[in-house]
Amino acid sequence: MAGYSGTPLARKLGMKPGHVVALVGAPQGWQVEGLPAGVEVRPDGPVPGAEVTVAFFRDLASLTSDVPGLARSTAADGALWVAWPRRAGGHTSDVTENDIRAVVLPLGLVDVKVAALDQDWSGLKMVWRKELRPGVAARQG
Repeated sequence: MAGYSGTPLARKLGMKPGHVVALVGAPQGWQVEGLPAGVEVRPDGPVPGAEVTVAFFRDLASLTSDVPGLARSTAADGALWVAWPRRAGGHTSDVTENDIRAVVLPLGLVDVKVAALDQDWSGLKMVWRKELRPGVAARQG
């Protein structure tokens, strides 16, 4: 689904040719449309070093327990999309954008984009702060 903007989802999520994309907790049948050539989608959970991870959370308890590990598996220049059910889509959830920030920001990630992933899910894109990217200290030292 391209969403309201008409932009293909793969482009909206920042997927590029050759990327490894990890889906975590994706609803059955959920797919990314418009994949560039050579993108490898791994639907079975976190993948260390994945350039893009899309993780779906229906409740705050799961978000709080699972996000630290997902952050560690995100490539230094990669993105972690944290998705939650859209209230505008008629869904209920105890996860909000502010909850996601409260859990993720202390880990060294910052939010840079919010997007509708489809009619049921919103997503918040998280990336490593430049000074906290894994491996930066090793490259500088």
